Amino acid sequence: MTFPLKSAIAAATLSLAVTAQASEPLKVGISGEPYPPFTFKAASGDWTGFEVDLALALCDAMGRNCEITPTGWSGIIASLNAERIDMIMNSMSITAKRQRVIDFTRPYYFTPGAYVAADEREMNSPEDLDGLVMGVQAATTNATYARRALRDSGVDIRLYNQAEQVNNDLLSGRLDVILADEIAMLQFLDRDEAEGFEIKATAPRHAAYGEGVGIGLRQADDELEASLNDAIATVIEDGTCASLSEQYLGTDVCVYD
Repeated sequence: MTFPLKSAIAAATLSLAVTAQASEPLKVGISGEPYPPFTFKAASGDWTGFEVDLALALCDAMGRNCEITPTGWSGIIASLNAERIDMIMNSMSITAKRQRVIDFTRPYYFTPGAYVAADEREMNSPEDLDGLVMGVQAATTNATYARRALRDSGVDIRLYNQAEQVNNDLLSGRLDVILADEIAMLQFLDRDEAEGFEIKATAPRHAAYGEGVGIGLRQADDELEASLNDAIATVIEDGTCASLSEQYLGTDVCVYD
């Protein structure tokens, strides 16, 4: 008669453990370096931006609490797989290389890479990069694209750990051109100190850019992936994604297929 009792206790304990796990906040990993308008700190000191607010909307759609958890960009995948965070939501493109170590949800937005240089610089094609010094943030799809597609263009590619370092070296004249996310560059060009610079061209669709931006997940987290995919569909269908995109980016970059 003790076996049914032991089985009941074990089942109850497992149920409580699952319930407790589901009630714990999901740790949403973002880069500790602000990446406006996607992730940045408000005057209050709280994180905000398109992806921060979208993450909170997704968690609300799933009925889960979320905790924004900044970490170093270069080690963000390692932090995910070490369970220091539960998902990555920081403009991470879905690529074959990344899919070897993590899974992704369906894409929720896509924007191309953009070349930014001084107004007076003539630059209309990759051939115009010959002899120029170009800055790109390392460990990004733009860096992968530059390495694959521009290696024979004659451009001198310089890699940086942080996006703001790239921007600052363009402004100071240490770089001739930079390649970065188009939306981030539109925000950068709105700054007073960026007067005299403009977007010269955008990069074409290329395998380096993957399928768009998705939420990075551990490969074993199938249940969370399914829940997030449903939540993404919800915020796209009800207009939440488009509204936040227009609010922060000035255009709708949400992926509808």
